[in-house]
Amino acid sequence: MRDTTLTAETVRPVKPAMWRGFRGKCPNCGSGPILRNYLTVRDHCPVCQEDLSHHRADDGPAYLTILFVGHLMAPLLMIVFETWRPEPLVLFTSFAIGTIALSLYLLPRLKGAIVGLQWAKRMHGFGTGD
Repeated sequence: MRDTTLTAETVRPVKPAMWRGFRGKCPNCGSGPILRNYLTVRDHCPVCQEDLSHHRADDGPAYLTILFVGHLMAPLLMIVFETWRPEPLVLFTSFAIGTIALSLYLLPRLKGAIVGLQWAKRMHGFGTGD
């Protein structure tokens, strides 16, 4: 029977791994870039050679991006409309640009954070090489 308990040396801290991923860095070493292009996760870290091909981020980053942007922009839209009553075209244009910019900013960062979470929790094969 295989022993699945983790010792103190093999425990991977979740918050630093997610923060490194959010910053676009390898969750293991924190130095190498995790993304090759805008949303393409590298197979291996170029610095520490950590295997990153096990990630299964799929729709999680897009879902979280929609969740965060929607919960931020919807109340802000109401506040701006009720306070200043801007012209509809001005309101639409400014919030469309803001929503798109915030979405494009958050999407790769949330993908990195999810890969960091999966690495720290040893999900989808991340812990088999130890």
